[in-house]
Amino acid sequence: MTRPLLLKGGRVIDPSRGLDQTADILIQDGKIAAVGVGLGPPDDAEVRDVKGLVVSPGLVDLHVHLREPGNEDEETVATGARAAAAGGFTAICAMPNTDPVTDNQAAVGFIVRQSLRAGFARVHPIGAISVGQKGERLAEFGEMVGAGAVAVSDDGKPVVSGHLMRTALEYARTFEIPVADHCEEPTLAAGGAMHEGLVATRLGLKGMPAAAEEIMVARDILLAELTGGHVHLCHMSTRGSVELIRRAKERGIQVTAEVTPHHFTLTDHACEGYETHAKMNPPLREAADVAALRAAVKSGALDCIASDHAPHAYDEKDAAFDDAPFGIVGLETAFGIAYTELVQGGVLTLPELVARMSTHPARVFHLPGGTLAPGTPADVCVLDVTARWTVDPAAFHSKSHNTPFGGRQLTGRARLTLVGGKMVHEEAPAAR
Repeated sequence: MTRPLLLKGGRVIDPSRGLDQTADILIQDGKIAAVGVGLGPPDDAEVRDVKGLVVSPGLVDLHVHLREPGNEDEETVATGARAAAAGGFTAICAMPNTDPVTDNQAAVGFIVRQSLRAGFARVHPIGAISVGQKGERLAEFGEMVGAGAVAVSDDGKPVVSGHLMRTALEYARTFEIPVADHCEEPTLAAGGAMHEGLVATRLGLKGMPAAAEEIMVARDILLAELTGGHVHLCHMSTRGSVELIRRAKERGIQVTAEVTPHHFTLTDHACEGYETHAKMNPPLREAADVAALRAAVKSGALDCIASDHAPHAYDEKDAAFDDAPFGIVGLETAFGIAYTELVQGGVLTLPELVARMSTHPARVFHLPGGTLAPGTPADVCVLDVTARWTVDPAAFHSKSHNTPFGGRQLTGRARLTLVGGKMVHEEAPAAR
């Protein structure tokens, strides 16, 4: 057994209980034993002085691509979970667009076993909606949930068939899991490489209009209302989507949604010079969209922040813009970007940010975590919100380095990450 651990004198933020105060946290037997002021440590406890640091529930990322099985040169469950721990994440959800697709009980079980073997952040598998992600017939949800799947999604591909999406929402209700959708109307987005707008026109690239996302957002909302199922909308990028979600929530429809750090930070201007590191799907949009996404994170129309961590090998991104794959890595930069842009930018308070990166995502997918309540697993991160650092992709724990944020100065990073009371990451404080 590991020794008890007392984290002493930090600013404890626990949105699940409305807590924001200087306090101590005692961790024993892998669980939160007590939270309070002036706690006395047991005789054999390790005491850590975390004065000046923030202690929060571990961050939870609902949207991560780990590439195993099939593309282990880009990422594995172990390297992705290690990168997650370095970013302050104690739990991540693995998308099923692996090779072969995670569309059955055995494939889900494989991800769970690889996660336990690695011993870093917890990895919760997401099963595919359709067999082989072909969009034709439903995968066996019950067997996948029994093996550890926490949601279903065909992410990477939209669910094109309205009938299949309706059936998925009805079937998922039985197992009380969300159906997560990549909202893209494929005939409108076909051949597109970036956002349809002035920048794409100037670069001579085919664009993907905002309407391609919004049409599917509207459809999914209508189907959630029809079925009473829970639809979770992945990586929202447009102001129109935000408005549709806001109105749906007002009507009591079971819809939740996420936004990525890159979508609330960058615009399509990041693609200037045919910069493939800024190529992602959904694409980076316009300044008005960025402003709307930020306002929606504040209001709660967008429930949580997710990285959409999408690793690619160096030579894949080192290609003509049209030929390069979509996606960026994000686990190790997500908190720093969110803190710098949203908290220092005056959009969110720090407790609101912790809620959207920990408590809310855990609640949305019914995951353990997102709380420091006594008796719960000690999934904890210690954050240094004064640490200033420069993004150096070569220093990432991830196997891949595809990010448009290289060289960017950020404030805020994880100093310690604990999963079940076990230390899975420790960052030495930066020299002052």
